[in-house]
Amino acid sequence: MIIEIGDILVSDELLEKHFICDLNACKGACCVEGDDGAPLTMEEVSLIENHLDAIKPYMNKDAVEIVEQEGVFYMDRTNEPVTQLVNKKDCVFVTLDEKGITKCGIEYAFKDGKIPFNKPISCHLYPIRVGYFKTFKSLNYDQWQICNPACKLGEELRIPVYKFLKEPIIRAFGKELYHELEKVENQIKKIKKV
Repeated sequence: MIIEIGDILVSDELLEKHFICDLNACKGACCVEGDDGAPLTMEEVSLIENHLDAIKPYMNKDAVEIVEQEGVFYMDRTNEPVTQLVNKKDCVFVTLDEKGITKCGIEYAFKDGKIPFNKPISCHLYPIRVGYFKTFKSLNYDQWQICNPACKLGEELRIPVYKFLKEPIIRAFGKELYHELEKVENQIKKIKKV
């Protein structure tokens, strides 16, 4: 089922499916798996390029070399900007924490107050993927087997996808959309009780 909220089409899976990132289980595999880098907006490309010197200390040496030689992004097969990769695998902004979990160097720089923006919105929103249909944006749930531990944990704790992603949803679309999703979820619960 698709839910229309203003000019945004929302998959009911964001309300029905459950999800909580379980980094201890997956080790942040979404930052190193897949066919391309993380989707970027051209605004994000500019922000990253303009603040690259502040982000570099959070990157590994090979990644810094790649960015210096090839830039922070490339155009994927659909002609959209995505983050550059190390060895056609890891996002250039990947860094490992003391437990061997992949984290985002951009996010670390943001949390340390070195830059005024967080990691790319496509990463922050994952497993929501934003699509476009005519004049509408669409928010869809992207189910990927590497996230099975996140689905299991979300199911155990009964946390819907959209609630887990409250902060990035508000960052990308505003509080109004998030509150509308809460209302729709409550309406669905009432219907199911009848």
